[in-house]
Amino acid sequence: MSITSVKNNVVTVGAAETTELGTITHLTSMGLHADAARNAIADSGIPKDEIDGVACAGQSPVAVAHYLGITSKYLDGTSVGGCSFMLHVRHAAAAIAAGMCEVVLVTHGESGKSRVGVGGRGGRGGGMDASLQAQFEMPYGPTGPPTMFPMGVLRYMKETGTTHEQLASVAVAQRKWAAMNPRAMMRDPITVDDVLASRMISYPMHLLECCLVTDGGGALVITSAERAASIDSQHKPVYILGTGESSETPMVSQMNDLTTSRAFRVASGKAFAEAGVTPSDVDHLMIYDAFAHLPIYGLEDLGFVGRGEAGGFIEAGHTSPGGSLPLNTNGGGLSYTHTGMYGMFAIQESVRQLRGTAPAQVDGVEISVAHGVGGMFAASGTLVLTNVEP
Repeated sequence: MSITSVKNNVVTVGAAETTELGTITHLTSMGLHADAARNAIADSGIPKDEIDGVACAGQSPVAVAHYLGITSKYLDGTSVGGCSFMLHVRHAAAAIAAGMCEVVLVTHGESGKSRVGVGGRGGRGGGMDASLQAQFEMPYGPTGPPTMFPMGVLRYMKETGTTHEQLASVAVAQRKWAAMNPRAMMRDPITVDDVLASRMISYPMHLLECCLVTDGGGALVITSAERAASIDSQHKPVYILGTGESSETPMVSQMNDLTTSRAFRVASGKAFAEAGVTPSDVDHLMIYDAFAHLPIYGLEDLGFVGRGEAGGFIEAGHTSPGGSLPLNTNGGGLSYTHTGMYGMFAIQESVRQLRGTAPAQVDGVEISVAHGVGGMFAASGTLVLTNVEP
């Protein structure tokens, strides 16, 4: 089958996470991929033997296909960090539309906390790492996400007047959503004072403004709307309206502007244009939140608020339960889970909200956006999804 456009013609019919989240000491990364895949395939209503495409990051799609007993016609091993799964969905939709395959399984599994079966990070600090980061950033001190990701935050705060209290409000808002989610790792209420009193990790980021470190994964089953119509499924399909992807730089110090993400703007602009919608049409939003400043950057770069307005927007409660723009309704990487590459979990929550099955369900969700970041602002992927039949 070949179709002329992805929009409204390609759908997600299966979506599920691993049976457990948090600390999973009895499964390797491959075991987590397989557990998530099994759950998503069962959710989809499509037999495993009809899957002819596999996409994943962190593992080889060849290895995942072999492990699951899938004969593939399409493989995608794109790995650009936490937004890889947004790109997998985009690529799978294009492949299905082009007739390259019919059913694509996208998997994720990561032993981020327990590190079961994970080897050492060879070369780091030993003079053997020839990456650009190792040559031009690490010698000057930054060695990991807490010191790299927030590199531009203080400059952003100086230019926009955003306060430490507003930055802390991101964590507070998302904890309110997590409190309604039984699978969230952190559910106890917190205040702005609690966030600012938590241990300093890398100025200005306190512990509660940094993501969790957990084990887990998720998977998606994607096919054509025509194929989905023949499935006896318990869920309505979730239609792909628009997609986008972009990259900027593998070194956060080399961003064009440390206070805004060009990749965010390009990926989201492409996705909104393809979908034929604007931010004002969006009912629900998932923005990757490895650290508290990412939803602030995302709200502005995606066009939901103006420059310098995101901190006050969140502080005023607009993204909290009952607010005008429900954001990160599973609790996000700050309170729900964060295995290292979080994008899959953002997509899962968008699908749940559109299906009407989310623990913290928002009324009347018809359009949801899942937006991810890869690396330290290195790459970005955006999906615009809907439950409205064309």
